[in-house]
Formats: sequence, structure tokens, C-alpha cells
Amino acid sequence: MSTEAPDPASNQGQPAPRIDARIKVTGEARYAADMPLGNVAYGVLVTSDIARGSVKALHLQAARKVPGVLDIVSYGDIGDLKPPDFGAGAYTSLGPLHARDVRHDGQIMALVVAETFQAAEEAASRVTADYAPQRPSAELDSEGTETVPAVGHAARLKKDPSHGDFQAAFDAAPVQIDSTYRTPTQTHNPMELYSTTAVWNDSRLTIYEPTQTVYGLRAEVARQLGMDLSDVRVVCPYVGGAFGSKGAVTPRTAIVALAAKRLNRPVRCVVSRAQGFTTQPYRAPTRQRVRLGARHDGKIVAFSHEGWELTSRVDDYVVAGTETTTRMYAYGAVASRVNIVRADRQTPSYMRSPPELPYMFGLECALDELAYELQLDPIELRRINDTAVDPIEGKKFSSRQLMQCYDHAAREFGWSGRNAAPGSMRDGDWRIGMGCATAVYPTHIGAAAARVRLSSSGRVRVQCASHEIGTGVRTVAAQMAAEQLGVELSAVTVEMGDSELPPAPVSGGSNSTASVCSVVLMACRQIQTRLFDGITRGGKGPLAGRDPATLRLVKGAVTAEGVSQPLTEAFDGLGSAMIEEYAEFVPEGAPPDAVRKLYAGHSTLVGGPKGNVVKFAFGAEFVEVRIHARTHEIRVPRLVGTFAAGRIMNPRTARSQLMGGMIWGMASALLESTELDARTARTVNRDLQEYYLAVNADTPDVRIAMLPEVDPAVNPAGVKGIGELGDVGTNAAVANAIYHATGRRIRTLPIRLEDLLS
Repeated sequence: MSTEAPDPASNQGQPAPRIDARIKVTGEARYAADMPLGNVAYGVLVTSDIARGSVKALHLQAARKVPGVLDIVSYGDIGDLKPPDFGAGAYTSLGPLHARDVRHDGQIMALVVAETFQAAEEAASRVTADYAPQRPSAELDSEGTETVPAVGHAARLKKDPSHGDFQAAFDAAPVQIDSTYRTPTQTHNPMELYSTTAVWNDSRLTIYEPTQTVYGLRAEVARQLGMDLSDVRVVCPYVGGAFGSKGAVTPRTAIVALAAKRLNRPVRCVVSRAQGFTTQPYRAPTRQRVRLGARHDGKIVAFSHEGWELTSRVDDYVVAGTETTTRMYAYGAVASRVNIVRADRQTPSYMRSPPELPYMFGLECALDELAYELQLDPIELRRINDTAVDPIEGKKFSSRQLMQCYDHAAREFGWSGRNAAPGSMRDGDWRIGMGCATAVYPTHIGAAAARVRLSSSGRVRVQCASHEIGTGVRTVAAQMAAEQLGVELSAVTVEMGDSELPPAPVSGGSNSTASVCSVVLMACRQIQTRLFDGITRGGKGPLAGRDPATLRLVKGAVTAEGVSQPLTEAFDGLGSAMIEEYAEFVPEGAPPDAVRKLYAGHSTLVGGPKGNVVKFAFGAEFVEVRIHARTHEIRVPRLVGTFAAGRIMNPRTARSQLMGGMIWGMASALLESTELDARTARTVNRDLQEYYLAVNADTPDVRIAMLPEVDPAVNPAGVKGIGELGDVGTNAAVANAIYHATGRRIRTLPIRLEDLLS
């Protein structure tokens, strides 16, 4: 084994290489915009140059004169096309071509279609508009915004979590922290650009689009176009990065489908990197007020977390991270409130660890401030306030190894060698800082369906319309099938990313491994039952007459107590060449009709704080920063994380997910920020030259450890989910380390060297 493929601990699978690794690195894997189709026309979007106002006139004459232009779809061309349905699959309710009102920067005004991409791009650049502009509001603190409580306005948040009398407990606390924290707008920039390819075959529509929900995309586009679900197919075998950006349907898809129908030929639209900043959703900026009241011994007696999140004028979107932060420690009295701030921006949506990454930043920085105020080690402060029960409702955690994660990561990091005094550690011209923070993510799981086939030759086929978004779900699904059916991993073929396969939930909320592996496990056990019953009750081989419960599938044979029968002989005795089983999995707490809803395009995720127990995955993250004493350049030479997340199906892919998460978390602390011109509410840095992402040189040493953990309460597979766990807390750990290095408490992200100059 190696660092990249860690030795599996108990309750962990083998670190098998990804089954699709070769075709990905050789370019053989087909992504949505790679699908070879004949007679394709190319579409380019035309977007607005203002953020608020209306379009008085759109001038298309010059664009139509470009050789090769086939059509332009704009205002008045959409017929009966319905606007998107916010919250039911679409990220926004704004139909950009339904009215000439402009609600945000870069709103779609037209789609130009031509014989070549170059002609379409040239024609799109020649479209001009006459506007009636209005003064926009860009940010949380901008004049003209509207602030309302999330409860009562945003459907997602039913109640602000609370317990006891916070104000009385806080007022009586001898030690108090009252601080405000800010996180910025962040924009998804996956390697694979957003795209839609629409193909009509008579009345049937096929869409090739990178998506995290083929069934959800199918349902929403069918609704917008007024079509039957059975007449729409969505194909997306691979996704080149998503992180939430491809989880909700955008208005683009139906517009491209409409253009393809008008032309009666395939139309492909690949969104430019710049337009990805305005025609797609993003992570909303937040402002948070955190108050902690504590005794001198470190016991927290009062905790309040209030958040303000930006949303659009048309949709009340909220992530409400207080649902997690209020349940983290034994606080005593708790109060919380989330507000939404309506501005002239497009509607935000999910971005990796949507509630937890921004809200845990506020909590974990405030805890560090409290630790310094009390002159306590930050780890010991968390140990004093560790809890086995939810402080809001008193429910037990299904499992909680938070302090075990801290102890393991602290040893690996060398925390005991830290001098606690701010500014006390140096290496030549470099100031050294060390910080830590908690990682947490709720364990989600959804209803899912799968079809599994075992042939007499020992070949296995798994079919499930989940999505390979880079997490390795194909591989872990194959591992589950191989493990249950006793075959080599190389004997398993996995088909995914097609709405004609059995449905799976949206690939978000870190639910895919748990959901898909649980339903594959069910299907494989159904195959075992049929096979073992046939062998023992109707067969004539060496296993006839035995108790089916004693049989096992091992290395291509059926075995029991030293007796073995090859699969080929077992199937011959049954008079069959293969066994195929279809399974539906409905997790505890989900409605009985969850699979029916899944076929209709609606995922039902349960878990986290809901249910009889609280289901969270935990981790501890440690960061070393180095800050040059004269230039104030910030470097992060080391990241160390230890995590406890139930059963780890594949330590290799899990390590990759957690490492990528921690790097993203570091980037959210120091690099990533979408900058807007406050006067125009327009995005300034809409390319990868000026929107900073982490690269290899930014993270030379990232160490990941996964503690063994058995948690049968979470789901049949025992999997908690890790895709979004790794990046939670890293931003706080970086900010805490910067305080340790410099004695300067910076509460606004991202932290850059100019913040340290004064």
C-alpha cells in the first residue's frame, strides 16, 4: 500500500483504483459536450450588460448577417415555454426570455445558433441592446436591499433552532465573545464547462448535459416544454466536476431544446467561462454574528448564531447553517436566527458543503477566540464542551468520534510542540501559526433503485442512474457488488448517468455512496436468495439440501462448510444463464412513495438532525501557516485532517475526496472570492486568471487519516458520506492559525496579505 492507497482499517474496503481511471486519463471517457452527433448546430448565449432594469430593444440585424447564422431565439420566440420552477428542480424561478425585465448581471437575452461555433460567437458579439437601467443593489450591506427572516419566507427553514433562555444565560456569563464574521460570494468553476446538447427524434427529446440529477433534469425540462416524462431522455455518463453547480436545472436547457426543435437538428451550447459566473448559481455571501458565554473553567453556557444570506429579488433561497452549528457542542442555552437579504443578483444555490462551510467558519473562529480569552488550549475547550446528545432536542448522536479525531490529528500534526502565545513562533523571516477547527457534515441518504445481473460466467452488471461526478461512485458501487456476489472487481460493469436506468437521488449532500451502495446491496442479496434457494431446494449438486443461510459466494463459486460449487455448474443445475434483480431502497424516515417521487424527478433525502438520532460525520483539521514578516505573504505548508465517517468503502477514493475538500477549504480562506462592482452589481473577475483557485504549489503537504467507525444506524451500508466533509472547518483553521502567527484576528474571508499590512 501507499499514501495514496492507505491500508484499510476495520470496516473499510480495499483501496482499489477507479474502474474508469484509464478511460478518463486517456480521453476515452465521453462527457456531455463530447457526444458525437451528426449535423450539429452551435449555440452561443447573449447576456445582459446591466444588473437591473429592462431591455427596450434588442438589435439582431447585424448578427443575422453573419454567414452561417441559422436562428436567434429571443423575446417573443418561446411560445408556451413555462418558466423554471424554483425549489422543484430549478435553481431559479426566473424565465429570462419571458419578460424584458433584467434581474441580474449577465441575464440571458438570446441564443444565437449557427453552423459553426465561431460563427455563433461572432454573431452573438454583434447583438446590442438598448436598456432602461435602474440602480442595482449588489451586496449584503448595499443600499436598497430588503432583509426578511428566513423562517416564513424560505421553504427550507421551518424553525430557527433554539433551547432555553439565551439572553439570560449570556448576560450572566463571566466570559463573553461577541463577534461578526463574513464569507464572500464564491463561484463554481469546475473543469468541465456547462453545456447542453438537445436532439429531437420526432416528438422525443434527448438531452446531453453535465448534471447531478438526470431524473430531476428530465422532469423539469419536460414540465417547461409541456411534454410527457417518457418523451424526454437525459444522458450524462460522466461529469467533469460539479460541486453543486450542476445539481439544479438552469433556464438554458429548455431554451436550447426549443432552438433544436425550431431547426429540426441537434443544437449544442457550451457556456463560456465568463458566462458561467452569471448564468449559473453561486455560493451566497454571509454575515454572521456569533455570541458565546462561558464560565472560567471553559464550560459554555450560552450560544447564539445569527446569519444574513444574500438572495435574489425573485427567489428566497437559504442554506441556514445554524441547523448544524446549534447542535455541535453542549452549549447550555441556544438561540439562532437566519435572515435573507434580497439584492439584484441571480439566485444562489448549493456549493460544496452549502450550509456548513460558511457557518462553521463563524462558530469555529469564535471558539478559538474564546479559548484565547480563557487561556485554554483550543482542543481542550472543545473537549470540555463535547456532548453525546443534541443540545437542541436531547437526541443522541448515532456515533461521535470528534475528540478521537482531534487526538489523532493533533499527534500527527505535532500540536504539542506549539507555543500558544500569538506571534511567538518563527523560522527566520517567517512567522509560524498553528490552528485547528472541527469538520462536520450531516449524514444524508435518499431513496434509490438499481438493477443487478449475475451471469453464469461470473460477470456482473450494475445499472443505476446515479452520476459519476468525480467522487468514484462507479467504483464503490462495483466494489459493493463484487463483495456481495463473490467476484473480482474487474468482473463488474457499472452503467450510470442515463434517465433510462433505475433512478437515484441527486448527487449532492454527500448521499450517493450511501444511497447507491445500500440499494446495490439489496439487489445483490435478492440475487443471493434466488441462487441459494435454487441450489439447495431444486438442484442436484453437492450443496443440495443444505440450509441456504449457510451458503456464501466466494471467488466465483458457491461455498458452504468446505464444499464448493462453481457458478457455471450452479447455474447449469438451475437451468438458467443469469439472475437479474431490481431493487428499491427507501431509507427509514423517508415517505413510502419516495421511489415513485424519484421516478418523477424529486429526490427525498433524510438524515442529519432529523429522525430519532442525530447522524453526523466528524473530523478534526489542523493547519500550519507561514507569514513572511516583511512582505506578509501567506503560505500553508501543512494540512492535517482526521475523520470518522462510518464505513469507508474505498480508502483510496475517500482520501482523494477528503484531501480535495481540505484544499478547497484552504482556498476558501485565502483565495476564492467573486468580486462585484458595488455601483453596477456586475461581476469583475469572471475568469480563472482573476478568480483564484488553489494549485499544487499552494498545498505541498496534505495528510489524511480515517478512523475505523461502525454505525449501523445511518443506513444498511453503514456509510456516512465524505464528499463535503473535508472542506468544512479548514477556513476557520487557517484564520485561527493566522491569528496565532500574527496576533491579528481577521474575521472576513478571504484573508490576503493586504489584510496584514496595517
